[in-house]
Amino acid sequence: MLRKTLLASSVVLALAACSDTTPTAQTAAAPAAEAAPQVAQLPDSNPLKNASTLQYQAPDFSRITDEHFKPAFEVGMAQHMAEIEAIANNPEAPTFENTLVAMEKSGALLSRAASVFYNLSSSTSNDARRALETEMGPKFAEHQDNVYLNAKLFERVKAIYDHRAELGLDAESIRLTEVTYEQFVRAGADLSPEQKLKVRELNKKLSELTNQFGQNLLAASQESAVLVTDLAQLSGLSEGAIASAKAAAEKAGKEGYLLTLTNTTRQSALSSLDNRELRQRLWEASAFRATSGEADNQAVLIEIAQLRAEKAALFGFDNWAGYKLQSQMAKDPNTVMDLLGSMVPKVVANANKEAEEIAAMMAADGVEGEVKPWDWLYYAEKVRQQKFNLDAAEVAKYFVFDKVLEDGVFYTMERQYGITFKQRTDLPAYHPDVDVYEIFDKDGKSMALFYADYYAREGKRGGAWMNVFVGQSHLLGTQPVIVNVMNIEKAGEGQPQLVSFDEATTMFHEMGHAVHGLFSDVNYPSLAGTNVSRDFVEFPSTFQEDWAVHPEVIANYAKHVETGEPIPADLLAKVMAASKFNLGFDTLEYLSSALLDMEWHAIGTDAKIDNVADFEAEALAKHGVDLAAIPPRYKSTYFAHIFAGGYSAGYYAYLWSEILAADAFAHIRDTGGLTRERGQLFRDKILSMGNSQDLMETYKGFKGEEPTTEALLIRRGISLAK
Repeated sequence: MLRKTLLASSVVLALAACSDTTPTAQTAAAPAAEAAPQVAQLPDSNPLKNASTLQYQAPDFSRITDEHFKPAFEVGMAQHMAEIEAIANNPEAPTFENTLVAMEKSGALLSRAASVFYNLSSSTSNDARRALETEMGPKFAEHQDNVYLNAKLFERVKAIYDHRAELGLDAESIRLTEVTYEQFVRAGADLSPEQKLKVRELNKKLSELTNQFGQNLLAASQESAVLVTDLAQLSGLSEGAIASAKAAAEKAGKEGYLLTLTNTTRQSALSSLDNRELRQRLWEASAFRATSGEADNQAVLIEIAQLRAEKAALFGFDNWAGYKLQSQMAKDPNTVMDLLGSMVPKVVANANKEAEEIAAMMAADGVEGEVKPWDWLYYAEKVRQQKFNLDAAEVAKYFVFDKVLEDGVFYTMERQYGITFKQRTDLPAYHPDVDVYEIFDKDGKSMALFYADYYAREGKRGGAWMNVFVGQSHLLGTQPVIVNVMNIEKAGEGQPQLVSFDEATTMFHEMGHAVHGLFSDVNYPSLAGTNVSRDFVEFPSTFQEDWAVHPEVIANYAKHVETGEPIPADLLAKVMAASKFNLGFDTLEYLSSALLDMEWHAIGTDAKIDNVADFEAEALAKHGVDLAAIPPRYKSTYFAHIFAGGYSAGYYAYLWSEILAADAFAHIRDTGGLTRERGQLFRDKILSMGNSQDLMETYKGFKGEEPTTEALLIRRGISLAK
């Protein structure tokens, strides 16, 4: 999953996104952002004041402390607003250069500080950072409104937009003009003064509530971790998992073993714990997070959904989904509902067949009654072992972390794109577990920095994501500085660091996001890299996943931890076959969450919602995805994607992107496979383009036609390969 910082997902659009006169063609370049009107300055002692002197402006984490962020935000907003006012009140006629290019160059300090802070607040949170998030969220929302609702600025943007065909602009500049204009309109620039005031109020409140949701979830996940005092109850867990649980308990100052929670409904321990009562306890701790106490998210999320519906109505939309999707590839909610709904019958049928196998295995084990959610993963693993004779613990011995990263992920990047990675121990990282790499292009020239932050720790949000410290831009002369973040449980002391097969594929997935940023080759920062629609952004990363199981790749990195022997061909065949197992469950839990997201954001302003659980039940039943044994991947109170992140009315995007990814992978596979030539095609036509043109046109430029769903259905095991 891509996790954008606040600036990357909202304010940065204003940072990089204004006389009644007709615009002229391009004239003299606008002044650089930090040479704008004189306002308050940070002291020289604040390392965020200027761009870092480290390579590619990489943050100097050896100097940055929490005390530096608040003044950098305050001065950064003041400087940015002075720049915006200078652009808006420029007495010269609006030109592309003195308006849009000037906006692209503005807000450097604010963007720099936020790119560092919001990665740290996600990966190494603490009380000070959480408090500052809470304080600054509404201020950033107000600042963004001050940019987008600036009437004079919008006049200049609109004048350029209205005359864009007459100005001799290149294609990327026209794209910037259109994207920026649409952002202003979607922010409310065309609304009445009264409506603009209401938008400001709603944005401020929504910022407060979404931050509260995230803070509650972090607290609830920590509070709901399951403490086990009897080692015998952990029967079935690997030695490494037990050691990790013991270390987690010690870190929390508790006696025993602590089963911490990841951010989905399913928990990895559910597939191996023999004790059914403990499995139920763990599942319920996960599924009922943030439903009581001080961290209760129920009232918070209801208010978020209702305020979003109210905001959408101001723009003339029936619901938030309609408002939100106009800027996505899908365009409207009906398209999304049709896509998701078309898959439900086949997916439910697959899931029911899997349930029959689960029930039979339970009966053979002497367990009577219906399949419960806490039974599924445990007995699915038994079915998997019976079908494929696979021992997950033994398989994991072939997935050594260092080899997966270096001989798997890095190897594939070199085979496809010619890039190489060299560790840089001289550059400071923000945590001892983070490694820094310099990336060299196919011609041996240095091109970027990559930070690898793969291990779970206290204060890190669940899941996996990519962030940008410094984005690529020819206009600004910047090279990419990018981080991948995951939550792999660190092995106990003296234990080898193994990863699951799923974690290995996630490492490939996140590297897909990374190269989307690394290979960006555009002028304007707001169009660069991963600044694309939500239903496109997961495409390059999902495409990269499938290389994890490519025969040549997996044979190169899947080596036994003790003997170093490659994974045997018969075991590899079983792993490959098993990777398609249980996809009815996987797909249904995803579809349930995607449909739940759409239902929350299909409500109108007259909706009265009193009970979250009732709303969920009705939504799932409406779409026929209410199988008791397969709950949604995310239930509402911990659905951070849609109530704290940027995926509201957008969780479907993973499936939409997977359609693109599966189709693209099949095309590459069928026209040459893992070769530099095919990799260069994908790099040139997809990864380098950012948002510099219409995204469907980008895809068609790669393949020559629009994608179909055929490869997706095969990828998910719903249809058979021809």
